[in-house]
Amino acid sequence: MRLTTLAILGVCGVGCSSAVLAQDDPRNDATEATKSANELLLNRLPFDDTTDFETAKKGLVAPLPTDEIKGSSGNPIWNPGQYSFITEGSDAPDTVNPSLWRQSQLINIGGLFEVTDGIYQVRNQDLSNMTIIEGEGGITVIDPLISAETAKVALDLYRANRGDKPVKAVIYTHSHTDHYGGVRGVVDEADVTSGKVKIYAPVGFMNAAVSENVMAGTAMSRRASYMYGNLLPADEKGQVGAGLGTTTSNGTITLIPPTDIITTDFQTETIDGLTYEFLLAPDSEAPSEMLWYIHEKKAIEAAEDSTHTLHNTYSLRGAKIRDPLKWSKYLNTALKRWGDEAEVMFMQHHWPVFGTAEIKDHLAKQRDLYRYINDETLRLANQGYTMREIADQVELPESLATYWSNRGYYGSMYHDVAATYVLYLGWFDGNPATLHELPPVEAAQKYVDFMGGPEAVLEKAKQSYDRGEYRWVAEVVKQVVFADPDNQQAKDLEADALEQMGYQAESGPWRNFYLTGAQELRKGVAELPAPNTASPDTIRAMDLDLLFDYIAMRLNGPKAASAASVLNLDFSDTGDKYVLELENGVLNHTKDLQSDKADATLTMSRETLNNVILGQTTMAEVVKAGDVTIDGDQGRLEQLVSYLDTFPFWFNIVTP
Repeated sequence: MRLTTLAILGVCGVGCSSAVLAQDDPRNDATEATKSANELLLNRLPFDDTTDFETAKKGLVAPLPTDEIKGSSGNPIWNPGQYSFITEGSDAPDTVNPSLWRQSQLINIGGLFEVTDGIYQVRNQDLSNMTIIEGEGGITVIDPLISAETAKVALDLYRANRGDKPVKAVIYTHSHTDHYGGVRGVVDEADVTSGKVKIYAPVGFMNAAVSENVMAGTAMSRRASYMYGNLLPADEKGQVGAGLGTTTSNGTITLIPPTDIITTDFQTETIDGLTYEFLLAPDSEAPSEMLWYIHEKKAIEAAEDSTHTLHNTYSLRGAKIRDPLKWSKYLNTALKRWGDEAEVMFMQHHWPVFGTAEIKDHLAKQRDLYRYINDETLRLANQGYTMREIADQVELPESLATYWSNRGYYGSMYHDVAATYVLYLGWFDGNPATLHELPPVEAAQKYVDFMGGPEAVLEKAKQSYDRGEYRWVAEVVKQVVFADPDNQQAKDLEADALEQMGYQAESGPWRNFYLTGAQELRKGVAELPAPNTASPDTIRAMDLDLLFDYIAMRLNGPKAASAASVLNLDFSDTGDKYVLELENGVLNHTKDLQSDKADATLTMSRETLNNVILGQTTMAEVVKAGDVTIDGDQGRLEQLVSYLDTFPFWFNIVTP
């Protein structure tokens, strides 16, 4: 069975966790060291400030539906009661960082909200928000969630309270799945094709949306299973939210290509009678992203560049590093251009900011947050400090650190600073001793041998654990696990350390990484249904250049090293012609070229190729059916296909 969740967001989603912890529960309580660490934070931050709770509930029109959303086969897609154990005003359990607990209470506030006259949001119906803007003839939907099923329920909730207004336009703020995946739940593609509905997106959207989710899709998805905590139970010792939202839905990811592209800063478009002024923000929170201002509403749409958390300048699931300097400058531009006029600012996660002064303060503090990360990292790098030294010492000034919206619920200062170092200087710290280190297993075996063997390491590590030195325990015991993967005593001790680090983590993804790692060390990797990183809409949305890059990425270079062949491809429906050349263990492609030395020429439609890649048929079947004609040596095609790897999803992470 294959699910349709993409690499960008999670795996399995709602309903997976019960399969993992269905038997005994080996999880520990918080230790005294963890309680003390959480107590320190509780005393440092202004927990008596309840403004965010008042703001998050402002404008409530209707609560979310209470029925669980299920797919056509009865599979769970969204469970609105999953986080009912998180109640507003409750004290944080010992096993949850109190700041993260506060954030989890806030993001658990859901429903249909009026942001300002004619602007509505459905919140906590998925990881992201759906924003609905009423215009002259209907509505414009901003970011239709992750799944078609959750998007439909969100739109139904709006219509039940505001009337059955037709969708006139859809806007994708950026290229991450939680901002476009549910589009078929709100519009019919036929209406887009006919021009009845327009879809707007920033320049580069399609390439970013497709390439980021597919080229490294399996690895990203596997790591996302840690980042979003989808394998964990939702409870006080497990997943309590992702910092950005509660969790990811597990429905059908869809994609309809945009019809209108925003290509320049301050491009103005009239959409259903309202005036939108756009600001492009590439390489900030996404490779392709934009913010905008609606003049008639005096409203800033901040997309995901300004929310109520320190965001990721590097995503722990794996992604290209984002540029905090550019990020800060986009926020500065928004502040200077619209700040004096804006009366409300809304975003595609969390709750709005109301009032001109409050908007300006929020934008300024978030602008300075990302600028500080950039500049401090470089200042210390130029003093000779290395990546981890810098990441371990950079702390925000008090004025930024105590502003709730700058806390690291999704990103963290540590991994954002480390990523900024890599952005400028790469992975090498300049010390030649780290230039060509041993691979993890070989190094671990030597470390453990040098330290007197596994028994000696574990005895000392247990003493460190009792002193609350969990970072060191995880680091040193990992060596025993990699040197001897069958040593369950070592795996259990590392799991205990990771668990306490999870209980202390303020970042939702950090907590989820630690606790998922602990779970897999104790119980092993549970091979559950895996996501399909190359979904039908994604494959069909790829242009042929990207599609052939995807195929070439799957080529097993060592196996194909001595092979050589040339194939002409002629697409009968699109008129495209390509030549594929296999040699030196790589597969190159060239558009608008046919080789007179080709071993074979294949004539087919693009749809036929899509169906083969999607596994809906095989090349042998389409050749037999006459959907593909081959002039030349058919064996060369079969040879090429034999060199293409498939990727096992459930690879090990915390064990070798």
